[in-house]
Amino acid sequence: MTPAINLLKKHKCNFQIHKYDHDPACVNFGDEAVEKLGLDANQVYKTLLVELSPKELVVCVVPVSKQLSLKNVADIFDSKKAQMASKDEAQKVTGYLLGGISPLGQKRLLRTILDETVKDFKTIFISGGKRGLDIELNPKDLEVLLNAKIGKITA
Repeated sequence: MTPAINLLKKHKCNFQIHKYDHDPACVNFGDEAVEKLGLDANQVYKTLLVELSPKELVVCVVPVSKQLSLKNVADIFDSKKAQMASKDEAQKVTGYLLGGISPLGQKRLLRTILDETVKDFKTIFISGGKRGLDIELNPKDLEVLLNAKIGKITA
């Protein structure tokens, strides 16, 4: 079990686990999940870590089909600037490997924003905490567990 799955079980949330064989040569992890699980890319979400100024990391959950808008993220968090966190920092802070970073069960709870498109679906797919593992859950559960904001963070 991953920390993400353990957290969902602890809070008695309804969820489903979806596994697939991860190709080690693949670096487009979200696209790989969409393809191998036969899903709609609008319903599969990637977890991105963004560094705000002054130095603070926040978690952004956006559809695989869309691009994150750093400007929108900076505006929502009332920050002068936002940039992608480095791979090493993202892994260190979350406790997960790149391509398996889940918004759930990270080492500590960071401020989190879910893209407004989560409202379009009864369930969404997020990383389960390792490559080749996705979790399907109600986005409302994700919002509550993470005390997340919802906003337009895509370009």
